[in-house]
Amino acid sequence: MSQNGQPDVADFPFPGTPGGPPGIEVTDLPGLGERIRRLGVAAGAPVRPGFHLVFTVHEGNLPCAVDLTTCTVEPGHWLWVRPGQVFRLHAEGAPADGHDGSRPATGTVVLFEASVLDPGTVTEARLDRRAWRLPLEPAPQVRAPVEQTLNLLESEYHRLRDLPLEAHVEVVRHLLAVLVLRLSHLPGGQRRSTAGDETFRCFRAAVERDYARAHQVEDYAARLGYSVRSLTRASNAAVGRGAKAVIDDRLVLEAERLLLHTDLTVGAVAERLGFTSTTVFTRFFRHRAGETPTGFRNRAQARAPE
Repeated sequence: MSQNGQPDVADFPFPGTPGGPPGIEVTDLPGLGERIRRLGVAAGAPVRPGFHLVFTVHEGNLPCAVDLTTCTVEPGHWLWVRPGQVFRLHAEGAPADGHDGSRPATGTVVLFEASVLDPGTVTEARLDRRAWRLPLEPAPQVRAPVEQTLNLLESEYHRLRDLPLEAHVEVVRHLLAVLVLRLSHLPGGQRRSTAGDETFRCFRAAVERDYARAHQVEDYAARLGYSVRSLTRASNAAVGRGAKAVIDDRLVLEAERLLLHTDLTVGAVAERLGFTSTTVFTRFFRHRAGETPTGFRNRAQARAPE
């Protein structure tokens, strides 16, 4: 627990099950809660997975948060947390007071590392993009195929002795690929493909890697071999925002994470994100977020769930 009363963010490395397919794990909501507790954090504390975390709820409602977006995953809905996002699971889906007669939420959880999927699947599913809507709500006509794929993946994952290990791994990997592809193409899951997707994919990956060191579009254009105009055009086509806005959005997101989940001073946050001074950072944050870093921290902590 940090001095400001908010839980610190714990890094959540891929847990892995000895003897199981490498880079893939299928469990349930209590299993996810147990893996989080192994990190030494309290129930309901925020964690930052270093892998993809996908789950659906079968019964009950599951309150949670991804970065600064709070939501409730209802039966039939899905949540997809990307690597690096801050995820907070509220008491493993149990009722807040435990006296209203309702049951804890039940659901299936899939944890996986992108490296287990073939490059074609990673590209087509656009794993570097986040869902445009939280949670994902499959329409009735597409819900059944997604659930059937999950059921088959879960069944095959636990049938370890039915096939030679290498064959078992390949079966699980292929079923995971089907699930990921179906989820990534749900309505609301992401926007349509455009001609500049490859350019934007390279740009987004570079921003994710270097946002704390490079704040200008010109920096990325020089490193990637594109013109500033090309990066701006690709960004507008992919997400409806210019290249500079993509960089700034990533800086604001990380600043908000640090302000809410750590005890770092505003000056330390500024330094970590590559700003030349606290004044420059404060001016930037106020312009992009509409309030000062201190104002954001006070407001966000006041409404953060206990």
